[in-house]
Amino acid sequence: MNMAVADFIVLAQVLMIDLVLAGDNAIVIGLAVARLPKAQQKQAILIGVGAATVLRIGLALVALRLMAVIGLTLAGGILLLYVVWKSWREFRRAPLAEGAVPAAGKLRDAAIRIIAADLSMSLDNVLAVAGAARDHPALLAAGLVFSVALMGLAANLVAKLLTRHRWLVWIGLAIVLYVALTMIHAGGLQVATHFGYHVPGWLKW
Repeated sequence: MNMAVADFIVLAQVLMIDLVLAGDNAIVIGLAVARLPKAQQKQAILIGVGAATVLRIGLALVALRLMAVIGLTLAGGILLLYVVWKSWREFRRAPLAEGAVPAAGKLRDAAIRIIAADLSMSLDNVLAVAGAARDHPALLAAGLVFSVALMGLAANLVAKLLTRHRWLVWIGLAIVLYVALTMIHAGGLQVATHFGYHVPGWLKW
C-alpha cells in the first residue's frame, strides 16, 4: 500500500476515534460550566482544554506502558463517578441560572470537576488513539490537537443548551454516569482477572 494512502487511513481512524470520544468530555465540561456567567464559562472551558492538552500529551508519551497498569481504568471510573455526584448535588440544590451562587467559588469548583474528568476520561481517548497510530507520532499529535479543539467547541455548545433547557442536564449526567459505570465494570473485571478471582459469566457483558 502507498505510504501516503496508509497515513491517510491511520489519520482517518484517529480522527474518527477522537470524534466519538470527545463527545463525553464535552458533556462533562458543559455540565460543569452551565451555571457560570458567560464570561466565566469561557475561562472554565479554556482551563479544561488546557488541562486536557497537558494530560493527553503526558499520557501519550507513556501510552503503551499505561496499557499494562492494572486498575487504572477502575480508578478513572471511580473518579468520574465522583464528578457525576458533585454535578448532581449542584444542579439539585440550585436552579440552572447564571450567577446563582458566588461566581468565584463556582469557577473554582467547575475547574476542579473539569480537571478530574479530564484525568479519568483522557486515558481512554489517548490509549484508543495510540492504538490506531502506533508508529505514527505525528498523526498521534494531530489527533490529540483535533480532539482538544473539538472538545472545547462542543463544550461551549453543550453549556449553552444546558442553560436554556434544564432537562438536558439530567440526560447529560446520565450519559456521564453510564461512561463511569462502564469504566468501573471494565476495570473491575481487569483487576479480578489479574488476581485470579473467578468472574461469573453473567458479569462479563
